Amino acid sequence: MSFFSKSSAEKPHILIVEDERHIGIGLKFNCEAEGYSATLVGDGANALRLVHADPQQFDLIILDLMLPEMSGYKVLEEIRKADVQTPVMILSARTLSEDRTRGFDLGADQYLMKPFELPELLSRIRNLLQRRGHLQKAEAQDDIYQFQGHVINFTRHEVTKNGETKSLTALEFELLRYFVRNEGAVVTRAQLLDKVWGLDSSPTTRTVDNFILRLRRYFEQDATRPQHFLSIRGVGYRFVKEPTSNPEIIAESGDEGGSSEGTSEHAM
Repeated sequence: MSFFSKSSAEKPHILIVEDERHIGIGLKFNCEAEGYSATLVGDGANALRLVHADPQQFDLIILDLMLPEMSGYKVLEEIRKADVQTPVMILSARTLSEDRTRGFDLGADQYLMKPFELPELLSRIRNLLQRRGHLQKAEAQDDIYQFQGHVINFTRHEVTKNGETKSLTALEFELLRYFVRNEGAVVTRAQLLDKVWGLDSSPTTRTVDNFILRLRRYFEQDATRPQHFLSIRGVGYRFVKEPTSNPEIIAESGDEGGSSEGTSEHAM
């Protein structure tokens, strides 16, 4: 049974970027069997051409990493550089933690390793489309949150402070939204993997730490001395709207030093 009961013109549109034709055709077939519209391309250049021509036409991008001429990493990097926040799910035979982390650092929303089980793939597709649908429905609502001079627009995926606006990725905003909704509560890394990433194993806990570091760089006056995104040693994290000076709530050693800018090459 199809997950969506929309008219043909309103079907979620998925871009599949896969150079192995038999895999690409299989993905396209199964996406269409679920009631989605699917477009298949075999290289990064054509994928970027389609995305740049109309950044809003796709609801999800399924991206292979080992593409001819231009890697999937480069495609993802160019998509995010163009401020296109369409969810991206990486499909790859690369199994190293470094590969997954690099993908997430470049802005991927999901990472599924080949070979994969079809039910898991379809479940992740539904998860990402539901998330995007939630964000689109919010466009008619006042989805604004403010703290410490930051104005966060969850609909536009924008953060403004002192007239300067910056864009965050969809996954960064989902993480931020989860912290805001659970303000003051301690959340574990396992909870974040489950509630934000929608899975319990693919991203490593180190990936979670890297994303927390990004939020600290965006919102803290000094990312090495956080006052809002706090580490609870041995447990997880806690977000507080008002600054805290509690000496017992400290950043875990290694949160900053091990997650430098260079980690993105070493991470996903």
